[in-house]
Amino acid sequence: MAVTDTETPIHRVLIVGAGFSGLGTALRLQQEGIDDIVILERASEIGGTWRDNTYPGAACDIPSNLYSFSFAQNPAWSRSYAGSNEIMEYIHWLADAYGLRRYIRFNQRVQGLSYDSEEGIWTATTEQGETVRARQAVMAQGPLSNPSYPNIPGLNDFQGRVVHSADWDHDYDFNGKRVAVIGTGASGVQIVPELAKQASKLRVFQRTPCWIMPRLDFRKPEWQKTLFNKVPSAQAAIRKGLFLAHESMATGIIWDTPVNNALERLARAHIRHQVKDRWLRRQVTPEFKLGCKRVLMSSDYYPALQQDNCELITWPIVAINENGIRTAEGIEHQFDCLVFATGFSVPKTGTPFPVYGENGRELGSEWEKGAQAYKSINVAGYPNLFMIFGPNSGPGHNSALVYIEAQIEYIVKSVTTLRSLGVKAMDVREDVQKRHNQHLQKRLARTTWNSGCNSWYLTEDGFNATMYPGFATQYARQMKQVRLEDYRLVSSTGQ
Repeated sequence: MAVTDTETPIHRVLIVGAGFSGLGTALRLQQEGIDDIVILERASEIGGTWRDNTYPGAACDIPSNLYSFSFAQNPAWSRSYAGSNEIMEYIHWLADAYGLRRYIRFNQRVQGLSYDSEEGIWTATTEQGETVRARQAVMAQGPLSNPSYPNIPGLNDFQGRVVHSADWDHDYDFNGKRVAVIGTGASGVQIVPELAKQASKLRVFQRTPCWIMPRLDFRKPEWQKTLFNKVPSAQAAIRKGLFLAHESMATGIIWDTPVNNALERLARAHIRHQVKDRWLRRQVTPEFKLGCKRVLMSSDYYPALQQDNCELITWPIVAINENGIRTAEGIEHQFDCLVFATGFSVPKTGTPFPVYGENGRELGSEWEKGAQAYKSINVAGYPNLFMIFGPNSGPGHNSALVYIEAQIEYIVKSVTTLRSLGVKAMDVREDVQKRHNQHLQKRLARTTWNSGCNSWYLTEDGFNATMYPGFATQYARQMKQVRLEDYRLVSSTGQ
């Protein structure tokens, strides 16, 4: 039974989510002497999206040495592109090496977050009846947390097995089965090559093809692991080189430039090299600019499509029935199992749970036409609330952890500044937030993401609340300093 507010202790920082973002925030706060932290995690284990994505072939499309925190590097990555199991090992190492589990309350799904202006306190309530109060709150639950199913008539009528990439059924035996994979995005191109090794018949249902680059994955030599372990600066140098190489890709992914045309020619060459059938080449070649949707990495997807037991279906799905899938040309495809590689419901117009700020304002309703924040991290009217991977912080060309790390450092500076100044709260000014977003949207209008294709980056009205229109170095630079003049500071006795 939940205790009343007067009986509930007031903590310094509340964090929602125990994935990369939440654990990284707790680690850095701890290093700065802030130890009064509570992390609420809805699951029974840490890991976030990497805990949930355990489908065969799951791996990162960013090099291992770059997909880690600079302040807690792993010298022992076994491959150039780590699989999900190895990434989870790294996350567990973070939690254990830095003693972060003591902050975590597992199996606590947050159902609401509200701010008391008089006390300057955030209160989180969970479905399990827990109440947690804190002076600062961090929403670190991540955008890739809730599986998304397409709106297809008859979805619940299918009598066979239904599996989602983010909720994989490891007890189901795919050997000899007739399997459909719906979706050819990031998870789809990793799942298909693995299922092609097991299924007797594999049909891949594609709505829109994506641009795919070759993935140069290889096992790391033992001498390199030894070197990184003994000389950390060597690993830091490699990480810096990988970062700069990915930064240069921004000119070919974010904007329509000669570099973009060169990358598109490379992607077309990848298709020509791996796909021998001219009609299949045409089917897997996108009609939109490279970068408009997420650019994928794979060297085994196209070969898998050409195996004798595999077929690409590009006719639109009309309905799902008890036996399988009916497509627009009137054919019923019968299956034993449907695999949905359809990603996540990314919140672009709402919040994962109700968030109430000053004077009862509710963030979800304010974001109905598109989410907006200041530097992706603060929202006017919600003092002392911080977000990781908030609006317009999505990377299109570099490691997500570079952006997350910049946000973590901003949060740590904000929390320590509040402590040193002795003020109750900081609330970004409405006019500052408005100017920031007007500038962002002007920049976004010139990017490939806003060039006309439909993607999960955009709302139904075409508003881009997801991506950051620039280099990772630009994003990190704006996060280096907490400009107090951009905020309304609230003392314990008022303004």
